[in-house]
Amino acid sequence: MMTKRLLAAALLLPTLAMAQEKLTPEKLWQLGRVSEEQVSPDGKQIVFGVTNYDLSANKGNKDLYIVSAQGGEPKRLTNLTGSEFNPRFRPDGKKIGFLAAQNGQVQLWEMNPDGTEQVVVSHVEGGITGFEYSPTMQHILYTADVKLDATVTEVYKDLPKADARIIDGLMYRHWADWHDYAYSHVFVAAYKNGEVAKEATDLLKDERFDAPTAPMGGMEEIAWSKDGKTIAYTCKKLNGTAAAISTNSDIYLYDVATGKTRNASEGMNGYDKEPVFSPDGKKLVWQSMANAGFESDKTSIILFDLATGKRENITETMEEAANSLVWSADSRYIYFTSGLKATVQAFEIEVKTKKIRQITQGTHNYNSLALAGKTLIAEKTTMSQPTELYAIDLKTGQDRAITKTNETALGKLKMGKVEQRFVKTTDNKDMLVWVIYPPDFDAKKKYPTLLYCQGGPQSTVNQSFSYRWNFQLMAANGYIVVAPNRRGLPSFGKAWNDDISGDWGGQPIRDYYSAIDALAKEPFVDKDRLGAVGASYGGYSVYQLAGTHNKRFKTFIAHCGLFNLESWYGTTEEMFFANWDIKGAYWQTPQPKSYEQFSPHKFVKNWDTPILVIHGGKDFRVPESQGMEAFQAAQLKGIPSKFLYFPEEGHWVTKPQNSVVWNRVFFEWLDKWLK
Repeated sequence: MMTKRLLAAALLLPTLAMAQEKLTPEKLWQLGRVSEEQVSPDGKQIVFGVTNYDLSANKGNKDLYIVSAQGGEPKRLTNLTGSEFNPRFRPDGKKIGFLAAQNGQVQLWEMNPDGTEQVVVSHVEGGITGFEYSPTMQHILYTADVKLDATVTEVYKDLPKADARIIDGLMYRHWADWHDYAYSHVFVAAYKNGEVAKEATDLLKDERFDAPTAPMGGMEEIAWSKDGKTIAYTCKKLNGTAAAISTNSDIYLYDVATGKTRNASEGMNGYDKEPVFSPDGKKLVWQSMANAGFESDKTSIILFDLATGKRENITETMEEAANSLVWSADSRYIYFTSGLKATVQAFEIEVKTKKIRQITQGTHNYNSLALAGKTLIAEKTTMSQPTELYAIDLKTGQDRAITKTNETALGKLKMGKVEQRFVKTTDNKDMLVWVIYPPDFDAKKKYPTLLYCQGGPQSTVNQSFSYRWNFQLMAANGYIVVAPNRRGLPSFGKAWNDDISGDWGGQPIRDYYSAIDALAKEPFVDKDRLGAVGASYGGYSVYQLAGTHNKRFKTFIAHCGLFNLESWYGTTEEMFFANWDIKGAYWQTPQPKSYEQFSPHKFVKNWDTPILVIHGGKDFRVPESQGMEAFQAAQLKGIPSKFLYFPEEGHWVTKPQNSVVWNRVFFEWLDKWLK
C-alpha cells in the first residue's frame, strides 16, 4: 500500500509538470547574467557580478555579490545607482575594489569584503574604464580615454555649428561606433592607504593607439608582474588604413621604475594578446595567432622567458585554440580552455614537458577559468542553462555548482531535448549537428523545422546560451532546430576551421544542405515546412540558400547578412577580414572567385520564397545597405517580404525591448509561413 508521503509525492509530480512554462522572449530577459568572477587571494571567496534587466525601463543594472568558493547563498555587496563592475580583491584580501559612476564619472571605489564602508578612492578627471592593483599594493594601473584628435569645430573655430568629419584613413568607424577622437591608454599611479595619487604616468603618452584594443578588449589584456615592477599590455600600434588591413597586435612590457617599454612579441605578425605572468616571476605567457590578416587563426600559447627574451610556442602540436590562460601556484602548469567537437573544455599543459591533459569532458562550455586552491573556477553554460559559476576538481574533472542564480526561474521552464548527431557531408566527412526538439516533443507528430545558419564565419555552434538566437526559445515555439557545425567552425581541427576562407558559397553551403536533407528524412520532420534562419555569415548563408535551394524551404530570415560582396567590400571596416576570407578586392586581376560565384545578389533571379530581412543602422561590419539591397530585390521581384530595421542597433540587438520586438516579428513571420 502506498504511504501518505509517497502518495503526496505522486500527486505533486503532475502538478509540477503542469506548472512548468514555455520559454518566451520576456522570460529570457528575466534571467540574471553572471559575469566577472574574481577569486580572493586565499582562494576561499569569489566576488562576481549579476546583471538584471528591467524590460519596462529598457535597461540593465549590474550588482556585485560574494560567495564562498565551496558554494552556498551569495551575499549582495553593492546597490549604488547604476552598475558596479570590474571587481578586484586587493592583494591583501582586506578590500574589494570596483568601478561605479560618481557624479556622472566612473571612478574606483573600495569596500570591505562584506560590502561595508564603500568609498571612492580615485578622482581622475573624465573617469576611468578599468583598473588593476599592483601585487605589492604600491601602485594601481587604470585605463582612461585620452582625446588626441581635433574635431572639425576645433580645427575651424569660427564654425562652431559645423557638423562634419574630416577623414584621412580607414577605421574611422568600427563595429557600432564612429571614432570619438580619443584613445584608450594605460596609466600607472601611486597607491597608499586607500588613496590613488592624482599624478599618473601615461604609458602611451601622445600615442594614437588603444590599450586595451578597441572596441572589445578589456582588462584581461593588461597584467602586473608579481613583483609589481612591470606592466604587460596588449596594443595594436597601427592606426588608420594600416590598422584596417592587419590584425597585428603585440605584447608590450613597461618598466615602472625607468619608464622604458619593450616589445615582447616583436616580429610576430598576428594577434598577440592577454599576457599572464607566472607566480615565480620568471615567465610570461600570452595567446598568439600566426597570420597578420586572419582573425580566426588558431590561438597558440607563447611562453616568454623574462630574463633571456626567448619565446616558444608550447601548443604548436595542438590542433585547437587555447584560451583563458591561468598559471598553477607553483608555475609548473598552465590551465586553459579549448574547443573540442562543439564544446569548450578545460585543459592543462605541463610547462617543462609540454604534455597536455584534458581535464573535463561533457556536453557544456567552460567559458573562463580562475584558480582557487586546488580547484578551477569556471563560467559554465549549456544550450539550456545560462552562465553559472562552477568549481572543477583538477584531478577528476568533476564539477559542482557554486552559484545557482537562475535555478528558480529555470525550474519553472520546460526545456527541449538537445541531441548530438553526425551527418555525412557531400565529401564524405562526419559533421556534428545539434538537433533541439520542442519541450513536448512527440515522435508520432510532424514538426516545422528550422535550419540554423551560424555566423562568424568561424564561430562554433557549441553549448553557449544565447539571448537572441536561443535554440530553446525556438523549440518552445514548436520548431525543431537543426544547427550544423558546417565547414569553417572551430573545434574540429585546423583544416575544418580554415576550409571556409575563399569558399563561402561552396562546401559550407553544401554542408547546410547535407544537414537539412538528412533530418528531413525523419518521420517527425515535416519536409514541406522547412525554414532557414541566420545572422552575419549566417545571414549571408540564408541569402545564398534563397538562390540555390530548389524549393526545399518555405521561408527565410536573414539578419545582418552580406548580400552583395562588392558593395560590402567597399563599405565594411576590418579589411583584413575581407581580404582573408573573400581573398581580396573586387578590382584585382584576376578577380577572386567569391565575387562571381559566391555573392548572393548574383542568384536573385532564382529567388521565389518569402523572406524576412533584419538589419541595424549602426552595423558597420555589415552595413545596413546590405539588408536594404536584399529587401529591395525581394520587393521588386514580387516576393512576400518584410524589412525589420533597428536604427540604433549594430551587428547585434542589445536593448531589451528591441530584442523582444525582434523575437515577436521573427516568430510571427515563421508562424505565418510554416504553420
